[in-house]
Amino acid sequence: MLTAFGRAFRTPDLRNKILFTLAIVAIFRIGSHIPAPGIDYKAVQACQNQSGGQQSLLGLANLFSGGALLQLSIFALGIMPYITSTIIVQLLTVVIPKFEALKKEGQAGQTKMTQYTRYLTIGLAILQSSTLVTAVHNNPESLLGNGSACSDIMTSGALPTLVIMVITFTAGTGLIMWLGEQVTEKGVGQGMSILILTSVAARVPSEIWSIRNQGWGKFIMVIVMGVVILTVVVFVENSIRRVPVQYAKRMIGRRMYGGTSTYIPLKVNMANVIPIIFASSLLSLPVMVAQFTNPQGTAHPAGWATWIFNNLAQSDHASYMAVYTAMVLFFTFFYVSITYQPDEVADGLKQSGSFIPGVRAGKATAKYINYVLTRITVVGAIYLAIIALIPLIALAMVGANQNFPFGGASILILVGVGLDTVKQVDSKLQQHHYEGFLR
Repeated sequence: MLTAFGRAFRTPDLRNKILFTLAIVAIFRIGSHIPAPGIDYKAVQACQNQSGGQQSLLGLANLFSGGALLQLSIFALGIMPYITSTIIVQLLTVVIPKFEALKKEGQAGQTKMTQYTRYLTIGLAILQSSTLVTAVHNNPESLLGNGSACSDIMTSGALPTLVIMVITFTAGTGLIMWLGEQVTEKGVGQGMSILILTSVAARVPSEIWSIRNQGWGKFIMVIVMGVVILTVVVFVENSIRRVPVQYAKRMIGRRMYGGTSTYIPLKVNMANVIPIIFASSLLSLPVMVAQFTNPQGTAHPAGWATWIFNNLAQSDHASYMAVYTAMVLFFTFFYVSITYQPDEVADGLKQSGSFIPGVRAGKATAKYINYVLTRITVVGAIYLAIIALIPLIALAMVGANQNFPFGGASILILVGVGLDTVKQVDSKLQQHHYEGFLR
């Protein structure tokens, strides 16, 4: 990785792209520390120190915002509205025929779907910012902690101030979306992925240092485990199942064409980090509803709220781990089934005059691909479930924060985005080399 970026810095056009990307990342990180209007930054910091910085309800959202959410900065919502809208639009392509038709139109259809994603992102940002402002105004302890300083984080509770906060959070999301698109267009890598990587990486030093404070023994043990986990994740993320494909031979005039062989690459982890995001988000909903309707500490909370507080509010509880694992397994199969269509792959092979050796074209090919895909998804789902449980086990064993850097969404984002960015840099270097050779 370092060699690839070293070579890139010696190439003028790639160096400019990398420097542009780093400038956007710097702007993104600066915005994550600028407090929103109506927020007392010192009070927020005092609240974080009193509560210990551990919030299971907003752990995933705070992770994707690089810690900006619990600091109530102008980038508090982070990239989550865009991630959510992208997933929703992707799911709608299976449900709504118009979206499915747009997906098949190529670049023009993709442009329209991107525009719909932007509109939905702004709509979700308005909804989420309104919810966040209402929660901070009415019950800040439920979000930030139970310290005495958590109740005085707002400088004013007037309606104009609340409206300005909603506008600021929404505008911050829009700016983040624009910054990501600028990186995709003028920088290196996929813009939104780079910003997510930046948010996750910004939390790693503090999380590792919090483990260091518990003693050198635990720190060395965690580092060794982290290296092992990182090696396994890199191996699995690069693992694919190659389904062989043979092109039929055709006579055109006096020449013979075709007869070449290739393969269909099926990744072991085709769902990537999406199942973990789904499971974490859905598991936080009942706890959040119970917290707002029956806050902890009330004299007579409802029975269902008590059960949720006792079983689902603590991520190191056995019931939480069991439900979390089941949801990760389910969403892995669900997401792969709606995003990868064996029938479409089989039709494409048939139209191009290619086939899988030993398998008849058409429905038999689709059935074979579905069979192979199901077997791979079983391995991928178990792998994701194990990775997702690592932060929860670490939380119970070494007292680490739920945003443990060597497991869950953190490690998958760091490895996945890092590998993808390096591949893009390598491809651009090869392209530059070929262009120089031709000149």
